[in-house]
Amino acid sequence: MTADPESDSDSEADPESKPDSDRDSTAGASGEYPSPCHDPKIVADLVARDRRTSGTALRAEGSGRSSTYREFITTSYKAGNVLRYLGVRAGEEVLIVPTARPETALAFFGAAQLGAVVRFADEIEGEPPRVVVAPAERETEFDLPPGHRLIVYGDRPEAATTTHWETEVWSENPAVHPVDVDPSDPLLVDGARVPTHADALSAAVEFVENAGLGPGVEHVVRGSLADVDTVVSGLLAPILASGVIVFPE
Repeated sequence: MTADPESDSDSEADPESKPDSDRDSTAGASGEYPSPCHDPKIVADLVARDRRTSGTALRAEGSGRSSTYREFITTSYKAGNVLRYLGVRAGEEVLIVPTARPETALAFFGAAQLGAVVRFADEIEGEPPRVVVAPAERETEFDLPPGHRLIVYGDRPEAATTTHWETEVWSENPAVHPVDVDPSDPLLVDGARVPTHADALSAAVEFVENAGLGPGVEHVVRGSLADVDTVVSGLLAPILASGVIVFPE
């Protein structure tokens, strides 16, 4: 994949290269956590470069995989760049098959940074989305028209027209996306519900306050991500609070 000319390399502005006294973070038993994100306007605020630390951001119990904040945020940038390469632009729909795997969360945060509208669903409803993100075992279930792309993770795809997540994301530049996203832009679609960035983040802030989430505190994703409320509580709230997203087995 072509390198992004607007990339600031992963070695630049690296928070882990700063003295401890310069980091805005909280030390925890499993690493160093960024301070909770106060008054975020858009989802991209939750994955700002200066929040990349060594504390755990995500843990998937089924696979035993985990990501630090540094790894999670950097990979979300890479995921967004792959989606942009595949044609995703602000306001366009990205369908993500809801699974308890790290790629689900990374694709969501990557798409949100582009201003895309995310639908978590097992099948296409109505007009085809610009991109579908799915596990490799679901590849044959999606027949997209020209100009629309399928990206799968896990095993390599069978069709030459299908993009392989691992190949593209892990080789992509960790660039910050040069996209202007407004708090009033739609973030998710769930039937008739189309919450904006502001709507979802306001709900996430309220959830954090009520649930007592904080740096290093684990929160298990309960329910299907096809429900907006689960996305708010399971994906947005933990990262906003500098906690840990936990996908159950």
